[in-house]
Amino acid sequence: MSFDHQDPEKGKASVSTIEKMLLETKVPALGLGIIEDGQLTKVEVFGTLDKTKKAPYNTIFKVASLTKPLTALTVLKLVDHGLLDLQEPLYKYWIDPDLKKDKRYKELTPYLVLTHQTGFPNWRYMTDSNKLHFQFDPGEKYQYSGEGFEYLRKAIEKKLGRPLEDLARDFIFEPVGMNDTRFWWDGSMNESRYAKNFDENGNQIETVKYYEANAAANLLTTVEDYGRFVAYVINGAGLDEQLFKDMQKHQVKLKENDFFGYGWEILTGFSDDEFAMLHTGKDPGVSTLAIMFPKSKNGYVVFLNGDNVNQVYEYLLTQKLYLGQELWDKR
Repeated sequence: MSFDHQDPEKGKASVSTIEKMLLETKVPALGLGIIEDGQLTKVEVFGTLDKTKKAPYNTIFKVASLTKPLTALTVLKLVDHGLLDLQEPLYKYWIDPDLKKDKRYKELTPYLVLTHQTGFPNWRYMTDSNKLHFQFDPGEKYQYSGEGFEYLRKAIEKKLGRPLEDLARDFIFEPVGMNDTRFWWDGSMNESRYAKNFDENGNQIETVKYYEANAAANLLTTVEDYGRFVAYVINGAGLDEQLFKDMQKHQVKLKENDFFGYGWEILTGFSDDEFAMLHTGKDPGVSTLAIMFPKSKNGYVVFLNGDNVNQVYEYLLTQKLYLGQELWDKR
């Protein structure tokens, strides 16, 4: 499982291979975290921040939709502490102005958001109307939606009178030791450690700074912090035992051997009756993956600050990472 953990000479060769591959693919940096038997055992960062400056161990990456599992766990923590119910209607606290004439808003619950069954598009700006609307009845089927997570954030913040970033800090960041993670470019953000983002041709994408939390995207974090988060989840996430089991249940079926739980995709059919919980993140110049195998308590995170990443993913999964070949074959 460990990334060349046993053989220093092999490790040197692999570092050379990775550095060469990053140059070939025009992806400046790779961050890799390895979890073994429930413990974060290795953190490595290769390449550069911007094609010039060496990427440090504590490089800060934008991780796109890997924000969602963290938001989902924050929600489950609220449920565990009796501050929220998965089946309570959200309209008591928030109704999006675009939906006020469509009474289906009354059907929205935290459960439907975490399992991506709201009926919303991914983002309203990607639709012709540029307005939030139901594309099908809530609960009818799965459809991935960032809008759903933002809807839930606004409802929770209205109910509890606290911003998401404060709730995440209290329930996750501080208990897990995620001291270098933030939802937005706050005063503690060290831009000198930020991995700039690059397109498939190796051109740098303008860095857009944002100053408010988004429950679905834009999290800024390090490999070590997010690796600690994945290890925390593997070990039960500090949740009530039944709630933790429910998080791993097949809440909605996507296709054969592919399901969704609370905030995580669930893949079955691995060898040794293993299954995987995973999430990916994709934005311009951002390609990220977090995966855990609950039976063995192994897992890994992969952060890349570029678009042309298939060759890197294939190399890591087929040659280096636990059950990676099987995961690659399921893509």
